[in-house]
Amino acid sequence: MASSLPAFTVRRGEPVLVAPAEPTPREVKPLSDIDDGEGMRFYSSGIHLYRSNPAKAGQDPARVIREALARALVPYYPLAGRLREEAGRKLVVDCAGQGVMFAEAEADLTADDFGDVQSPPFPCFERFILESTTIAGVEPVVDRPLLYIQVTRLRCGGFIFGQRFCHCVVDAPGGMQFEKAICELACGAAAPSVAPAWGREMFMARRPPRPSYPHLEYRKPAGGHDRMLSTPPADMARVPFFFGPREIAGLRQRAPPGMRCSRFELVAAGIWRSRTAALGYAPDEEVRLSFIVNARGRPEIPLPEGFYGNAFAYSVAATTAGELCGKDLGYALQLVKKAKSAVTYDYLLSVADLMVVEGRPLFALSRTYIVSDVSHAGFKSVDFGWGEAVYGGPAKGGEGPLLGVTNYFSRAKNGKGEEGTVVPICLPKDAMEKFQLEVEGLTAEL
Repeated sequence: MASSLPAFTVRRGEPVLVAPAEPTPREVKPLSDIDDGEGMRFYSSGIHLYRSNPAKAGQDPARVIREALARALVPYYPLAGRLREEAGRKLVVDCAGQGVMFAEAEADLTADDFGDVQSPPFPCFERFILESTTIAGVEPVVDRPLLYIQVTRLRCGGFIFGQRFCHCVVDAPGGMQFEKAICELACGAAAPSVAPAWGREMFMARRPPRPSYPHLEYRKPAGGHDRMLSTPPADMARVPFFFGPREIAGLRQRAPPGMRCSRFELVAAGIWRSRTAALGYAPDEEVRLSFIVNARGRPEIPLPEGFYGNAFAYSVAATTAGELCGKDLGYALQLVKKAKSAVTYDYLLSVADLMVVEGRPLFALSRTYIVSDVSHAGFKSVDFGWGEAVYGGPAKGGEGPLLGVTNYFSRAKNGKGEEGTVVPICLPKDAMEKFQLEVEGLTAEL
């Protein structure tokens, strides 16, 4: 894990707009009805930390990245546009080459000062990403740049690349596709190896819209108040939990005989059950696990190559706290596997239909644990010519204004060099010890 940073100063220059390097089409492009739901209307933050590279001596990473960014925005010109809201809260992109926001900065730190940072949150991430103006604590996405980038030079010759993407226009794989395009251009390529494809018509609502699934992810669960929604940040504790070979083996021993389970399913089911027990929900209260199911790579969902929009849905496993905690881990695993298999192309179209019919609602948060597995996103492979990132991944431990409701699952190595899944759990302080005991009980080898 990261060491505590010494006192330091970040000197940030005045942010500027970077426009496409060449003229681009002037048009309006509708987002899909998956893209523009309320739950997508935020900026997702990522950070990449790089060491000095002697082969790059005398080269300024900020200048290299800025020039490559301008060139990448030519084929990806919608990212240089602005969102506009039309009737029915429908979002469209006004493509006029307005540009993305870019800032250069200097920090009195070296790459080594960050220690062996393996998982989010990245230390002092707020100082390495460029924020936009908030209104009453909310950061609007309409009529704002869709991408904010800050390149912070370090005293050692390394640098930090911090970005904030509007989630309405890209998901994690789509954002990575664009960043790799910048990398290829920064390293001398004439054009990105993958040409971008818009393809948003694949996820437009049907006419007429006909939602055909319960979509619990948008329905408030039965039960009382959830303390996770009201606990002040000062009363929360954050602890990273590592699930390596030993812990996975312990979880797998508790799966039903013959049940094939992925690492994600085992960890998600174990954390959901342990978290529910630690928070002390009443036995009859409904509790949920909500997680992202990606549509990419599925033969029944023929996404065009180079698609960079949102191509996923939230699926939900639901039961009562009494059932979840009173039964063995196999019960939770069965619920997770069933929810995971429920997301088909028809399900995604049903989500799009629901967005139109119900005014693009926000997904439910009460007594719901939301997880996103970014362990296979390839963040560390983003190479602007200085080599592989020391750290590459989300800036925060989870997105949204409510601590602990959402979590990222990342890959990391422990002190023994063993690879595993790391999850930065955030819970009320009085629940953390109970959670730790629950996890230890589920992961101890039988």
